[in-house]
Amino acid sequence: MNKILLHPEAVGPVAAPVDSERTPAGLQSARALTRRRVFVAALNLVTLGLLALALSRIFGAGGWSAADIVIFVSFLFGAPWTIMGFWNAMIGLWLLHGARRGLAATSPFLAAGESATAPRTRTAIAMALRNEDAERALDKLVKTKRSLDAAGFGGGFDIFVLSDTDDPVLAAAEEAAFERRRAALGPGARYRRRARNTGFKAGNLRDFLRRWGRGYEFFLPLDSDSRMSGAAILRMVRIMEAHPRLGILQSLVVGAPATSAFARIFQFGMRAGMRSFTMGAAWWHGDCGPYWGHNALVRVAPFRAKCALPALPGAGPLGGHILSHDQIEAALMRRAGFEVRVMPVETESYEDNPPTLFDFTQRDLRWCQGNMQYWRLLGLKGLKPMSRFQVFAAIMMYFGGPAWMLMTAAAVAKINERDYADIDFAFAIPMFLVMFGVSLFPKIAGWIDIALRTGGAAAYGGRGRFIAGAVTETLFSMLLAPIVAFRVTIFLGGLAFGRRVGWSGQQRDARRLSWTTAIRGLWPQTLFGGGLAGIIALGAPSALTWAAPVLAGLCLAIPFAVLTSHPALARFATRVRLCAIPEEYAPAPAPVARAAA
Repeated sequence: MNKILLHPEAVGPVAAPVDSERTPAGLQSARALTRRRVFVAALNLVTLGLLALALSRIFGAGGWSAADIVIFVSFLFGAPWTIMGFWNAMIGLWLLHGARRGLAATSPFLAAGESATAPRTRTAIAMALRNEDAERALDKLVKTKRSLDAAGFGGGFDIFVLSDTDDPVLAAAEEAAFERRRAALGPGARYRRRARNTGFKAGNLRDFLRRWGRGYEFFLPLDSDSRMSGAAILRMVRIMEAHPRLGILQSLVVGAPATSAFARIFQFGMRAGMRSFTMGAAWWHGDCGPYWGHNALVRVAPFRAKCALPALPGAGPLGGHILSHDQIEAALMRRAGFEVRVMPVETESYEDNPPTLFDFTQRDLRWCQGNMQYWRLLGLKGLKPMSRFQVFAAIMMYFGGPAWMLMTAAAVAKINERDYADIDFAFAIPMFLVMFGVSLFPKIAGWIDIALRTGGAAAYGGRGRFIAGAVTETLFSMLLAPIVAFRVTIFLGGLAFGRRVGWSGQQRDARRLSWTTAIRGLWPQTLFGGGLAGIIALGAPSALTWAAPVLAGLCLAIPFAVLTSHPALARFATRVRLCAIPEEYAPAPAPVARAAA
């Protein structure tokens, strides 16, 4: 095996050792956090064991056929991540509405952000661009800078626009757009464009840190679709200043109001479900929290010294520079003795979601390819056990969709062979409903969280509109999931033969997909779904009802893609405020200007 070497900057001490009885920032007892992790592991393993036992009773009653074995093994690959999502949401819901001081137990660092003191440090705000609409992106950056200025502390922040654009026309427009906004972005604003996209976004930020990083205590990476308020940023700076051993502080990023129907419906569900899920995960992840690569505050010194990514040996899609940089950077930061934490509370930290099904899957496949590169990094020395598990989970979660697709195909083969006489349907049907409920629970927990929050449903336009949005988004997700799972299945197969995705500009604005485009991209899903439906209809028509959650998305993939991108649906949803988020009812007020303390 080729040895993977870290970048030369990633070696050498950066700080003195800390008390081993507590997490590096002194925020929690290390032993108490270990007990939480053991408890959550036990919950997941017991749940998986019970469900596997039930499945073995269903399919092993008359002996194990080849289809039975495929179904059982596929379940073991796909179910753990569904179960983990269930328990994250369940724990998060309990912390939010059942436990006393649940937020303090999960995020003891948050209190430090409530002060009104002026930041003592300088922070760089760095937006990465690549072949995207510069006018749109830089307008968001101007709003962020004005919000900081209005709060009275804009002088402590410098703006950097870091371009990797390789299209000459877009590059010229980008530079012109920056020059028109230079004054609004402040006297320290800088624009830099690299000639080559070496190392993708991580390489872009690494180049920025080499050139200018030493002048700043923190930097805040933003994507071109990111926007944060001054209040949210200042809160994070105060937390990081109060805890010098906090290396990365990730905000809870929520979707901004969207103009496409696809993004609008998708972000409604994400907005509702993220809080309980993130709270539950943060409770046991603790000091080994997530980093999503943007809308996070990062401590420059340890990131420069310890978090440079290795270049993987070999060619092909799994060699070279790493596409999905953030999870590995978080693991390296924790290995360096600094905590990585997520704020499981909503702040004014926004991103835009992909406007169409095709843009959504393209982004997902890029993440998938990047996560498959993690196989070569599981053996990195010195990673914390929790970090190593997170890297492993990031890989295996992309096998969940293919596992469910394979399980579905095996179940249909079993029907085709009339091999179901020994199945106890009185037991099998309730178990199906249990598993279906487990998969939906993170979404259900989000709805419950909002319903129990004071003024929660009112913020979404009242109970009627909230329920209508919840039903719409649930149906949307049920159709979307098998489409994406099948696409990932095909892509993973292609990786073995050298197929890859690149890192180019992402579509951020609403656009309409033509029927031709949808047919060209989604005919495999339609053909597969139609074939399975036909086999079931011939072999066991009554089973179509139970297969509908999977078959509907596959068979309707083409009209689903066209309809959710159609401007008429977007206009209708906006007019009646279907799947509207709180900002559409009560836009965030402009910050009140005040002098720096």
